[in-house]
Amino acid sequence: MGEGRKAISVRIGGRVQGVSFRVWTRNEAERLGLAGWVRNEDDGSVTALIVGAEGAVSTMMNRFWRGPRGASVSSVTSHEVDPGQEPDGFSIIG
Repeated sequence: MGEGRKAISVRIGGRVQGVSFRVWTRNEAERLGLAGWVRNEDDGSVTALIVGAEGAVSTMMNRFWRGPRGASVSSVTSHEVDPGQEPDGFSIIG
């Protein structure tokens, strides 16, 4: 990963499944030039890996609190990670 780039693992809780949260996340991430993935979890949360420029990652973290229409976000937790080889593009993986 280049200088000024960051990789964050994020878990979003609340009413985030059944409201197109994963599609919204992919669209927002692509607008910001971010790479990574997003998936639903068995506990009703959504998990994502967000990789990109620090400013874009920070913007995405703020947008997670809003989410798509119909979402009700109650928590956004994150920690910095080493993504290994940087993902190519942004995918919905589950």
